[in-house]
Amino acid sequence: MSSKASKLAPIEPATQSVDSLEGAIGVFDSGIGGLSVLKALRAEMPQERFIYWADSGYAPYGERSDDFVIARSHDITEQLLAKGPMKAVVVACNTATAVAIESLRTHYSGLPFIGVEPALKPALAQTQTGCVGVIGTQGTLNSTRFDKLLKTVQTDALPKQGHFVLQACQGLALAIEQQTEKSSSDTAEIEKLCAKYIQGMGLFGQASGQIDTLVLGCTHYIFVQTILQKLVGADVQLISTSEAVAKQTKRLISPAPEAPRTQASSSKPEHIELWTTGALSSLQSAALRWLDLPPEYCHQAATQSFSPP
Repeated sequence: MSSKASKLAPIEPATQSVDSLEGAIGVFDSGIGGLSVLKALRAEMPQERFIYWADSGYAPYGERSDDFVIARSHDITEQLLAKGPMKAVVVACNTATAVAIESLRTHYSGLPFIGVEPALKPALAQTQTGCVGVIGTQGTLNSTRFDKLLKTVQTDALPKQGHFVLQACQGLALAIEQQTEKSSSDTAEIEKLCAKYIQGMGLFGQASGQIDTLVLGCTHYIFVQTILQKLVGADVQLISTSEAVAKQTKRLISPAPEAPRTQASSSKPEHIELWTTGALSSLQSAALRWLDLPPEYCHQAATQSFSPP
């Protein structure tokens, strides 16, 4: 771990239980990709208050060092906690989950962290050809956490055999990030990148040896699902994790039946805040396009000095 990350002060465990804690649910990603998770969270828990942090000024995480991602994840958590009590923090970024979530859970031991991981187990359960494709960032696919997940899924599935075709999609998350300020029909660059990576994985289809299931291993990729589906064919299943993460978050923060909350949070739109370290206009465009939220719900995070490890 870098000196920047290793010098982070330990955080005292929270004294409040998850059940009794009143506050917001924090959600962060390297950029706007985590809005797909936020959308699912709002659908699952419309009564909750959410604070979303898009770290677009330091994106993409998938092409950064582990130490950099860990340090940024700690810094963002501090920023979220500075805005008030947190019931939980959703790490809506595959790379940050793979690299930083264990460090976050150690330092903030009283705060639940929910991560996102490529849906390998559901994909292996659904595939008919036994061949599953996984697209993600280099940081996610090269991580120790992903390697452990892959081996566990394959072992648990025995005697069923599964073959996973992994494809790192360098530049795709950033292209999706940048596309938010373009016309929704201006997708030429993204289509070119998607085609390049999909074609490099082999044949898709229902025949023996062909990939019949594609795991979207980055939260950004759900926003180009239509493009990906067209490339792989209508018979190929695309699997993401947003809904599963939302259900897991709800389960963790829900009070026990014998201890109901005394006051429900409002479901009004104003009980959501979106912050960015990048261009405010990009977050505003993405929020309007994908969440139907007007610009006033988006805010510019104060610029802070940050030295990459």
